[in-house]
Amino acid sequence: MNTAPLYTDLEGVPEGGKAYWRRCSDNTRVRVALWRGGDKNETVLIFPGRTEYIEKYGPTVQEFLNRGYSVAVIDWRGQGLSDRHPKRPQMGWVQDFADYQQDVKQMLGAVADAGFPKPTVLLTHSMGGAIGLRALLNQLDVKKTIFSAPMWGIYVEPKLRFVASMVSKFSRTFGFGARYIPSAGPANYVEKQPFKGNLLTNDAATYEWMQSHLAQHPVLGLGGPSCNWYNRAVCECCDLRKHAPAPHETLVFLGTKEAIVDAEVIHELMASWSNGKLVEIEGAQHEILMEEPHVRKKFWDEVDSYLGD
Repeated sequence: MNTAPLYTDLEGVPEGGKAYWRRCSDNTRVRVALWRGGDKNETVLIFPGRTEYIEKYGPTVQEFLNRGYSVAVIDWRGQGLSDRHPKRPQMGWVQDFADYQQDVKQMLGAVADAGFPKPTVLLTHSMGGAIGLRALLNQLDVKKTIFSAPMWGIYVEPKLRFVASMVSKFSRTFGFGARYIPSAGPANYVEKQPFKGNLLTNDAATYEWMQSHLAQHPVLGLGGPSCNWYNRAVCECCDLRKHAPAPHETLVFLGTKEAIVDAEVIHELMASWSNGKLVEIEGAQHEILMEEPHVRKKFWDEVDSYLGD
């Protein structure tokens, strides 16, 4: 495997990790980072959300390393240092959501080629929750799955739902797929949005930490999604809700102030999964893993109980 950059100069990124380039069957290059753990002969797969990048999960990686696990994290196609849209690199883009499964295959290949332990735990956040659920439907072989604010539906304000519906239905038909969705642009959310009024976290220090990463390495930033991404995401979420069976024992986290993904859909799907546990955290927003200390403690206490650590 060819070595890829890993920005260990960024605050929170554990030492000892190595990043690699992997080439998908459609020639898309994706970045995968690996950290070897301690006494546990198991690897955790981390599936980030839209706009995210490997280094942002440094503190989460460290938590798993502290528990003895090895860890793998990926930059999905279209974001981080993986290949992006050739003409609009700041635009969130995917041709079809099925393409993300090629990235999953390369992530598993990187784990195997590096001689890491077999993956047994999957942790997903937001868009990674849709990719992860599809991977489970495709028989991804893990024992435990943790979903943080999974994107099984996208929240849209009631007054904007008609416009969003039209964008989803007709953007590809009329050749607007490679344009930003209305109101979006090339700036990353944390770059343009002050802490006050943000929809990600209640923790000011964490928000500043996110901003500092992009200030040091702007190449990691990503702007709004394309019309095509939105269309494909809506279609994928609808299909997952129709066909997703209850996976193995599953742990799902949701903040009561969630405003990015559709909380109602998560409640509906979890109500049909007898072997799934939904943990709602009062006052938490979208980034549960990057929320206030008491929220993170609640998350890790639940995870430890779930994993038996």
